Amino acid sequence: MKLPLLQVRDLHVRFGGNEVVHGVNFSLALGEKLALVGESGSGKSVLALSLVKLVEGAQLSGRCLWTEQNVDAPHFASGNPSDKASDDASVSDQSAPDRLAPQILDLVQLTERELVPIRGQDIAYVFQEPMTALNPLFTVGDQIAEVLRVKRGLRRDEAWQEVLVLLEQTGIPEPTRRARAYPHQLSGGQRQRVLIAMALACRPRLLVADEPTTALDVSLRGQILDLLDSLQQRYGMAVLLISHDLTAVRRFADRVLVMERGSVVEEGATHTVLSSPQHPYTQKLLNSQPVRDVPAPLSDAPLVMQAQGLRVSYPMPRPGWRGWFGRAEFVAVQGADFALAAGQTLGVMGESGSGKSSLALAVLGLIPSQGRLSLEGQSWSGRAAADLNLRRRVQVVFQDPYSSLSPRMTVEALVAEGLTLHFPTLDAPSRQQRVLNALADVGLTEIEFKGLLQRYPHEFSGGQRQRLAIARALVVEPQILVLDEPTSALDVTTQKQVLQLLQQLQKQRGLSYFLITHDVAVIRAMAHQVLVMQSGQVLEAGAVDQILLAPKHAYTQLLVSA
Repeated sequence: MKLPLLQVRDLHVRFGGNEVVHGVNFSLALGEKLALVGESGSGKSVLALSLVKLVEGAQLSGRCLWTEQNVDAPHFASGNPSDKASDDASVSDQSAPDRLAPQILDLVQLTERELVPIRGQDIAYVFQEPMTALNPLFTVGDQIAEVLRVKRGLRRDEAWQEVLVLLEQTGIPEPTRRARAYPHQLSGGQRQRVLIAMALACRPRLLVADEPTTALDVSLRGQILDLLDSLQQRYGMAVLLISHDLTAVRRFADRVLVMERGSVVEEGATHTVLSSPQHPYTQKLLNSQPVRDVPAPLSDAPLVMQAQGLRVSYPMPRPGWRGWFGRAEFVAVQGADFALAAGQTLGVMGESGSGKSSLALAVLGLIPSQGRLSLEGQSWSGRAAADLNLRRRVQVVFQDPYSSLSPRMTVEALVAEGLTLHFPTLDAPSRQQRVLNALADVGLTEIEFKGLLQRYPHEFSGGQRQRLAIARALVVEPQILVLDEPTSALDVTTQKQVLQLLQQLQKQRGLSYFLITHDVAVIRAMAHQVLVMQSGQVLEAGAVDQILLAPKHAYTQLLVSA
């Protein structure tokens, strides 16, 4: 009989009088891979963080029984004595009376002090956004070494040697050099690997991976999942994967729990649940693929954006004594040619580091570029006053609305900020009415959200925050929207809703979209024309059907198949 590592029994999580997790039950054994699936707001992350009381202000009831010493995996050290043992017969190992009985802790009953040695050492977390989880002021090596020194008591030199081993095991090239890099100097995939290395520093028995692949491109998603799978087999640990990516869940997990509004509505073997879902909510998740509903391209539509030989480069120091006599450059975009017609969408796809974001920043006039770039018959001059009118006509919606929207500003202040700059003669009532109209256009009204204008971004879900970001861009009546991964941080149903909203707005307003994404499904649903980029070069360009149905370049074929 396999001894359960974690048993969650009738767990409830409340914030004041609001219960957000309702009587959840599940078990997890060493060597198992369990996935928690559901929309944003379903309670997945709150449930996972509540296992070791990492949610501030949460009141817990029920039981989280943790096997302190596991006889099935003697290579894991116990190391955390506690007198809060349980004699629960359901978790005792009757088949091995000659072995030392494992100690069972109820994590719900432990104090903060008693949980300290369990957090990070027995139960470790890999969080969704590494740029938020990692400290920008310290090198990644120092941050991993700190965990080793605090949790395992290693000397500084011992900790540093272990850091290099961990970075190598997580697949980071040149670990000695990368260990001395700061988070912003690494790619998204490398930063995620650093978080995994940090979580593995104390050889945990349970690894909780909270949306570890959400913001990564398709090939990197596969690499991170393969890495987690190999590390799980190497260390024999259990993995709790929190994800709304059903493709990732199907590829990785042994079992799946589907959560809706704080309750588990379906559970079972991954293949069974995802191939023959019984609950309507699970069926809804599986049927939430983006649907193409865009206006047909017009052959005589005027061009609103045109680029020829567009080049973007960044200065970088030369190594050694050559750095005394000048700086080198890193070329992020190498001579891109493209055009965007009125009322149409140009999709730009490629892996992390392909130059997509640098291209978008150049289109927005936020970084200098060489070559020819014309937007609405005008070029960026680099002078704020001269570019003001063009700034109004070219707006942007960023990937993560939580970081792009100021948490200190109300909804009214956020949406009206552009009006204050571009329409300074508007009086307060007219400005407020424009704000309400823009919010209504994206599906946010006072009827549904009482006190809407005085709310703050944290009071909305991820999809609602993205609607706020779209309203903020629309309120100044632009002609071109630059969409930088607008749905990559959203769950599948919310992603579908946001894409439907963008399609509707394009039809109503004749907007042109410059769409940056690594998601082929989003390209298929939204784009009229496609650029495929790798290492700063445009490898392939053409109509969406031509690129996705008959890709010529091997790299494009790899992206589409992934």
